[in-house]
Amino acid sequence: MNDLSLAEMADPARWSAWRETIGTCAAVLTTVSFIPQAWLTLRTRDVSGISVSMYSVFTLGVALWLLYGVLLQAWPVIIANAVTLALAASILGMRLRFGAPVLRPAVCPVRSDR
Repeated sequence: MNDLSLAEMADPARWSAWRETIGTCAAVLTTVSFIPQAWLTLRTRDVSGISVSMYSVFTLGVALWLLYGVLLQAWPVIIANAVTLALAASILGMRLRFGAPVLRPAVCPVRSDR
């Protein structure tokens, strides 16, 4: 039986390949999750449910994650955030370009029989 000591289990080099695999899978999944929204928005031009403030803050956050990845030279972080930044910026751009429909308050009819 091959029993590992606690020190061997805690060795970061031992888990390097797993760490990269997990990071890459997480990056791919979170990045790919934006494709349906970007495609739907581009196809329908319906941006009524998209918050400008949320997407602005999110896009800035992704840009900072991209910068962080560049500074660390972490390719999974760089690639995932570069693609996510492009998708998020395109959704934000479509929201700004296509706008949201103006919601008008419902008008209650005035009854004349009173």
